[in-house]
Amino acid sequence: MLTFAIRLAMIALVALAVPAAPSLAQAPGYVRVKFVKAGLLVGAGGGNGVLTYRGRNYPFRVFGLGLGATAGVTASRLEGWASGIKQVSDFAGEYSAVGAGGALVGGVGGVSLRNGKGVAIALRGPRAGMELAANVSKIRISFK
Repeated sequence: MLTFAIRLAMIALVALAVPAAPSLAQAPGYVRVKFVKAGLLVGAGGGNGVLTYRGRNYPFRVFGLGLGATAGVTASRLEGWASGIKQVSDFAGEYSAVGAGGALVGGVGGVSLRNGKGVAIALRGPRAGMELAANVSKIRISFK
């Protein structure tokens, strides 16, 4: 009986002494962005946002360039989710999107983006202004 108790105590000590491996599972991040865009044929815009990932906030800057049929000026406040993040540094980088859309005075807009590290961002929210666009966009995100 005493031998069994000693073995059980040894197993418990070994289990406590071995560090737990960090989770490599991907966790989604919550994203909020304020973005202003203007253009005629070539559209450009910029803004800032916050990624909330694993309980911490990471402020970032965003800059975008769209090539194609673009005309107008809009301001957007978008919210959504980023998936495919293995580590927070995966979020920064260049994203691409192909799409079309429009706004007149106000409305709801959305965008889906993907970068080379496998991170996908889906954002949606109100936008104000006037814009008509059908273009290929490149978006660069960098942490502040």
